[in-house]
Amino acid sequence: ESHIQPVYQPYLTTCQGHRLCSTYRTIYRVAYRQASRELPQPMASCCPGWSRANSHALGCNRALCWVPCQNGGSCTFPGRCACLPGWTGPACQTDVDECAGPSHGCAQLCINTPGSYHCACWDGFSLAADTKTCLPPVPAPPPETSSQAGPPGEMKEEMKDLKSRVEALEQKLQLVLAPFHNLMPSVPEEVGTDPISRLSHSLQQLDRIDSLSEQISFLEERLETCKCLEK
Repeated sequence: ESHIQPVYQPYLTTCQGHRLCSTYRTIYRVAYRQASRELPQPMASCCPGWSRANSHALGCNRALCWVPCQNGGSCTFPGRCACLPGWTGPACQTDVDECAGPSHGCAQLCINTPGSYHCACWDGFSLAADTKTCLPPVPAPPPETSSQAGPPGEMKEEMKDLKSRVEALEQKLQLVLAPFHNLMPSVPEEVGTDPISRLSHSLQQLDRIDSLSEQISFLEERLETCKCLEK
């Protein structure tokens, strides 16, 4: 900074008695010197709706919301909140009903929850791994009841009769073939006593047994492929 500096300048002059004497005079000149002092920090005022982030910040870059933002929202503009997905409104106070529009993607049912939603299925259906698709119900196997597993009474009686007839023929065949083994005459009276007649009669009995066995086998196959339901 500049300042006025005095300078004492000597000179000769005539004193009394006409003699010379020395004296001085003061003159002033402008001089400069180093000076330092602490100046106050300039602080500008913020516009309405804005404030400083902290006391040391110079910029007014923080927005003010008169109603605090709710449900995780943040104030990004004076009086306006930026909301998280699922919320809306000036202060993020209103839940968005995702089930109101077609964008939820649920196959059957949409259930709205605060800030979100989830899919559900009708009774009998199950939710798939993608949490949106519904899988159809799997039919349960029919219970093994006596009315479904067993044949009706009429067919049971027929099979029982056929089996008894086969057993009777087998017993009769044993009696017919007995003479060939122990030479004892135990064949029926209507059959001749010669070996040829006995053999012919035995073969006829075998044919009848085979025919009955085939009938029984056929009935059993039919029972396996059909389902008899009780009325």
